Amino acid sequence: MMDEKVRLGIVVGEFNYDITYLMLQRALDHAEFLGATVEKVMKVPGSFDMPLAIKKLLEMENVDAVVTIGAILKGDTDHDQVVAQHAARKMMDLALEYSKPVALGVSGPGMTRGEATERIEEYAKRSVEAAVKMVRRLK
Repeated sequence: MMDEKVRLGIVVGEFNYDITYLMLQRALDHAEFLGATVEKVMKVPGSFDMPLAIKKLLEMENVDAVVTIGAILKGDTDHDQVVAQHAARKMMDLALEYSKPVALGVSGPGMTRGEATERIEEYAKRSVEAAVKMVRRLK
């Protein structure tokens, strides 16, 4: 059963798309490297909008796990903290509700644009890796 391909859905936030587009490219490359297939990529406006798209992907029979890709940057207020906390909480809730992994590849909160850029590769790869490992270990 280990050689069975892991089928992924990816949700990517368009907010800070100069960063998340690069994260998406790294995630797609890493999925291929790990022998997983990406069944569908859904773009959403931002990380706060991810849960509904995640839910739609989790409902699909040909999706074993969902990878999330986003970057939440620090603004002038604590808005980034609120967005990150609620998005991550809902991602966990959905994983438990559907018994399918949802991997957190959203960097931040509290980051500058420079810090987010430095984390592009790390967060993208880690999210894909976590999703693939979880699917394989739960089988």
